[in-house]
Amino acid sequence: VDGATVNSNQLRAGRPRSQRRVFVTHAASNGIIRSLLTTIWLRTGAILNLRDAALLTMRILFLGQPGAGKGTQAQFLMAKYGIPQIATGDMLRSAIRANSPLGLEAKSYMDRGALVPDDLVIRLVKDRIAQPDCAKGFIFDGFPRTLPQAEALSAADVDLDFVIELDVSDGEILRRMSGRRVHPASGRSYHIDFNPPKVAGKDDVTGEPLVQRPDDAEETVKKRIVVYHAETKPLVGYYINLAKSGSARAPGYAAIPGIGKVEDVRDQIFRALDSRK
Repeated sequence: VDGATVNSNQLRAGRPRSQRRVFVTHAASNGIIRSLLTTIWLRTGAILNLRDAALLTMRILFLGQPGAGKGTQAQFLMAKYGIPQIATGDMLRSAIRANSPLGLEAKSYMDRGALVPDDLVIRLVKDRIAQPDCAKGFIFDGFPRTLPQAEALSAADVDLDFVIELDVSDGEILRRMSGRRVHPASGRSYHIDFNPPKVAGKDDVTGEPLVQRPDDAEETVKKRIVVYHAETKPLVGYYINLAKSGSARAPGYAAIPGIGKVEDVRDQIFRALDSRK
C-alpha cells in the first residue's frame, strides 16, 4: 500500500481482499499519529495513499465577501458530508452559555467592549473542533478573517483540507445586500430585484411596510466591502501560495464564481472537492 502502513492484524481471515477493513498509520508534520481514520472498504487493486486518507475528512474554509453566498453553500456541504458549520460568533455564544472556562474568559473581554484576542479564539476553535460532530470535518465561515489569524491557526496545528473562495464582484455584493427588505414582525424577507413584493415596499401578507436593516444600507455595505479588501482578501493569496507550496499540510484551493443559480454554484464546489480524490 503506497503511502500508508496497514496493520495486518486487523484484517479478518477469510474475508475477500475487496472487503477487508484496514487501519491506517500516517505521518503528520508534528510526528507519527496512529489513528483509525474510518472503516475503508478497499476494492481489488485499489491503492490507498496519504492524500486519499486525508480526503476521509472535509475540513473546509469558505472565503468571500459578506453576501457572496457562503452560508447558503455551507448548508449544501453540511448535508452532503455530515459536517457542522462553525461560525465564530455562534461558537463564542455557545461557550459563554455553557459557562466553560474559555467561554468565561471570552465573556470578560466582551463585557468590557474589547475584542476577543486571536489566541483565545484559536483555543476556542481547537476546543470546538475536538467535539464528536467534527470527527468527519467542519466548515469554517468567518474565521480566519485576517492574515495573522490564518498564520496563528496554522501555527496551532489546525489544518484544512480545502479552501473555497466564492468570487463575487463588489458591484454584485452591493446590489445583493442593499436590495434586501424585511417585514419586521414576521421576518419575511424580500429583495427589490430577485424576490420583489407584489406591491413595492409592502409585505405580501399583511400589507405592512417593509424596512431595510441598518446592516444592508448602501453606505454600510460599501464600508464592509472596503474592510473585506483590506483585511480578508489577503487570505486569498496566502492560501493560493500555500496550495502551490507542495507542503503535506497544504489545503487544496478553488475559486468558484458565486454568480448564477445556487445549485450551479453548489455543483461547481462539489466538483472541486471531488477533484481532490
